[in-house]
Amino acid sequence: MSKKFRIAIAGASGYAGAELLRLAAAHPYFTIAAVTSEKSAGQPVSSVFPSLKGIVDHRFEALAPEALTEQADAIFLALPHTKSQGPVAACIKAGKLVVDLSADYRLKDVGIYEQWYRTPHSHPHLLPDAVYGLPELHRSAIAKAKLVASPGCYPTAAVLQLAPLFAKQLAQPEMIVIDAKSGVSGAGRSPALAYHFPEAHESLEPYKIGQHRHIPEIEQELSKLMNNVGSVTVTFTPHLVPMNRGILSTAYCKLTRPMQLSDLRTLYREFYMGERFVRLYEDLVPNPRYIKGTNYCDIGVYTDSRTGWVVTVAAVDNLVKGAAGQAIQAMNLMLGIPEDTGLTSPASYP
Repeated sequence: MSKKFRIAIAGASGYAGAELLRLAAAHPYFTIAAVTSEKSAGQPVSSVFPSLKGIVDHRFEALAPEALTEQADAIFLALPHTKSQGPVAACIKAGKLVVDLSADYRLKDVGIYEQWYRTPHSHPHLLPDAVYGLPELHRSAIAKAKLVASPGCYPTAAVLQLAPLFAKQLAQPEMIVIDAKSGVSGAGRSPALAYHFPEAHESLEPYKIGQHRHIPEIEQELSKLMNNVGSVTVTFTPHLVPMNRGILSTAYCKLTRPMQLSDLRTLYREFYMGERFVRLYEDLVPNPRYIKGTNYCDIGVYTDSRTGWVVTVAAVDNLVKGAAGQAIQAMNLMLGIPEDTGLTSPASYP
């Protein structure tokens, strides 16, 4: 394929936006046509991200959706939650392909969205057509979509590590506990006291216990895997850990029937057979070090024979598979490009 697609990135001065720029600049079928930032409008990209000097020569523009639709064939929006509703609608109206990295189009039930995000949804008519952008579960729908709602970072890990169990209705849907740790970049680039070096360094802090906005997203996707038979309820506790990037998610569940560890691992191998970006571990335990800067999700499955619980562990880079990389993976499908294009670099190590 020799065709180049013009892409625009809105909200490009955040951490996810920086990853979109980094990955898009090396993508063989993408030409970056425009980048926006309200805070940095008028500044060269390299003045905000010196790592991109000589690689991305654009200046940030103020966000004007109508202008973006004239400049680009496909548009990524990396705006804060609740701020994508209008821009997404404008881009869709102009007939553009859109991947939205915010939560504004992830939840199908507008009432649940308004409950958890505490704001009205101005374009609920678009929700039925928005496809949840987890390619491992929704590949064919993504390929046909005009609007993809890219998953949150925690749900990416949680849903992928539990999907085989729920798809076979092997997990008790009311007995799910997810304990997840994220690097500080997951909180975004805007400064706040909790992310100040002396506050976050040499620390481990749980937050938003039972109240995190990713809870309904996880429950929605696990319920879909069960064909919405019964209600999935998860107990989810995120933690802030002193590393720049990466998520380690540990999920505990009870099975509907006893299974040997060997059978569970066979189930996972068969479920994820051929998946380019899911790696299954048996002898090692997933670790964020192994996926730094990559689009992989590493998963391990284990059992506690004494209690009868199944324990799954998943590691993702919150800025790549948990954000920008997964968004590009979805856009590749939407554009008819090989799904892994621009996403095959291995992790840096150590």
